[in-house]
Amino acid sequence: MFAWAGTASGDGEDFIAVIDADPTSQHYGELLTSAASGIVTRQVHHTEYWMPDSGHLFANDHQSGDTVIFDLTEPLKPHVRARFHDLSGFSHPHSFLRLPNGHVLASFQFEGAFHHGDPGTEDPAARRGVHGGIVEIDEDGRAIRSASSADSRFAGSPLMAYSLMPLPELDRVLVTNSGMRATDPNGHTYQMFRLSDLKLLSTNAFDPGQGIYEGSYGELNPQEARRGPDGAVYVQTLGCGVERVSDLAKDRPVARLVHQFPGSMCGVPSIVDHYWIQPVQILHAIVVLDLAAAGGP
Repeated sequence: MFAWAGTASGDGEDFIAVIDADPTSQHYGELLTSAASGIVTRQVHHTEYWMPDSGHLFANDHQSGDTVIFDLTEPLKPHVRARFHDLSGFSHPHSFLRLPNGHVLASFQFEGAFHHGDPGTEDPAARRGVHGGIVEIDEDGRAIRSASSADSRFAGSPLMAYSLMPLPELDRVLVTNSGMRATDPNGHTYQMFRLSDLKLLSTNAFDPGQGIYEGSYGELNPQEARRGPDGAVYVQTLGCGVERVSDLAKDRPVARLVHQFPGSMCGVPSIVDHYWIQPVQILHAIVVLDLAAAGGP
């Protein structure tokens, strides 16, 4: 098992740790080795969510804006293959998803130069209309092509790309917009791009909820997108909602709030088979939803 970690001292580096995860091994649970990234720890954040076939894993320190690509083809000899900062005029990458050609499509929170500082220091009013974009990157950390999330119809709203879900068979990419910083405290939109040329097709608001969900704020701060067993895309929000996005082949898909957990600050979900697995902070619990249940989760 590979764990992406940082140091608490403020002067150490982010590193990859290699842990023995074989229950039959006499070293089960032990740290076997590690490799430094060269990035001073600021906000050790995401790696790719699934191990790529190539063994070359993207790992990011979001606040510093730096990303490394680890070569993990020999698990006990991890090392940095490449490193990058801003690409194609975009800064602060967040999520990394693989494309069929082996490249990575990454969401970037900001277009243009941006202060790589404390995520709580910006004045939201000074950043109206701030936006990011998406960049296709090869395994040497080179930008292949990119597209901005800017949309003139939403000129006054931040469109800060948070996560994304490539849909190759539909020639689509769904991108969620939610700021990591105070710039966008109430993000509520998603965008649909055409995968073949990264053309922006639409910017859409998530469903604020109806009936028992009305006024629950479940649409705010959409984050991780996951492909469901029914082919729809399910999105977790920091407002503890689960949004289901359907009609994905259309330029303007349809979003519906299908579940609301209590509290806020709900975290990164996983889908295993037809089960949605998510930590819910206020419950101090992991909650499992059945996505195949009649009538919704």
